[in-house]
Amino acid sequence: MTTPRISKVFGAVNTGSFRISAMIMGLTETGELVVLGSGHRASQGIKRGYVTDMAAATYAIRDAVERAEKNAGASVQSVWVSCAGAGLASQVSKVEIEIGGRRIEEEDIEALLIAARDTIQPDGRMVLHAQPAHYTLDGAHGVANPKGLHAERLGVDIHVMLADGAPVRNLTEAVQNAHLDVEAVVASPLAAGHSCLSAEERELGVALVEIGGDVTNVAVYIGGMLLGLKALPFGSNDITDAIASAFGIRRFQAERLKCVSGSAIASPADHREMIPVNGRGDEHSGPIARGADENNQIARAELVSIVTQKLGQLTDEIGKALKTMGFSGVRGGQVVLTGGGAELAGLAEFSQGALGMPVRIGRPPTLKGLPEAHSTPGFATLAGLCLYAADDPIDIRAIGQRHTMTTRYGTGAVFERLYKAVKDYF
Repeated sequence: MTTPRISKVFGAVNTGSFRISAMIMGLTETGELVVLGSGHRASQGIKRGYVTDMAAATYAIRDAVERAEKNAGASVQSVWVSCAGAGLASQVSKVEIEIGGRRIEEEDIEALLIAARDTIQPDGRMVLHAQPAHYTLDGAHGVANPKGLHAERLGVDIHVMLADGAPVRNLTEAVQNAHLDVEAVVASPLAAGHSCLSAEERELGVALVEIGGDVTNVAVYIGGMLLGLKALPFGSNDITDAIASAFGIRRFQAERLKCVSGSAIASPADHREMIPVNGRGDEHSGPIARGADENNQIARAELVSIVTQKLGQLTDEIGKALKTMGFSGVRGGQVVLTGGGAELAGLAEFSQGALGMPVRIGRPPTLKGLPEAHSTPGFATLAGLCLYAADDPIDIRAIGQRHTMTTRYGTGAVFERLYKAVKDYF
């Protein structure tokens, strides 16, 4: 049986504070999505979602993409890029036009979207997305495509994602300096939602909490739209720093302790269990932990105590953010945790008790070719970027065009870009 040919390729880059990852996904002629290759590396030049060192960020982005290209056996010229910081904010704009009871044509829908475009009020900020979420007929919601239907009034709910312009331009420049075109910059919670949430969850109401290295994004979806968003300046790196500070050890030692032996749930056996600060082969790396025994081992209970203390602070802030957005009490519901910080053992159980809501861990969907190592919550946003791109989202600012942030090159410009790459790296 022959393998279906790849008809279209999507490239994605997730620029996190802990790791920078890249993925290349193909769409086959039969409509199946296939992961062709993915790769990641430690983050550089990015802090709390902002580019802090242009050269370092550019190098890390290029390195991650090259690893994905090597695994895929193919290259990409343009990518969709995630944005977790930059003061993200979400708005919903509602617009209606008169139809007069006649049959709705394509021209009516286009006129409605043009009218909706004029209602966007960025207040000096950059608009990342301006997309129709769903249509209304005479005030009735839940219409996916109104073409061919009859109505007195046709309306649309437009979802608008705003961001601070300078940080987005810095991120775009870092990617372009890595000799890649930017198809679009996508808000991280939107990409993660495409990966972790079902259409039914987004419709009924769900909170998506993306725990990154330095930033935790709390997003609320209702009626199929991202209606509320709040960024918290706290992430899994803060837990690592607390462990390093408490035991007087290096960050790489603290990171290992958190990932290998850390837990959000305490156990009676923790006081009796001694865990090594360093891994096998690294026994003499870094300092001896404060309070450790002669083998540089600590009681697991001490580690779990530090982890749960910091998690308590994080869940308090998440609860406040959800309450501010009206997602609490009888109006609350399912909470989905994703991001690299959601990989901590016992986190769902801890958060469910702290928030008083049902909590599950969000992972990427099952995709052909997706490596097991990249099927974890830490890679949900990356996979979501490709899924978002494959959905071919409409932006009302570019009716009749493609994506407004895409940079296209002619033949001469391609050779010019290749010459610049050779000059920069050699």
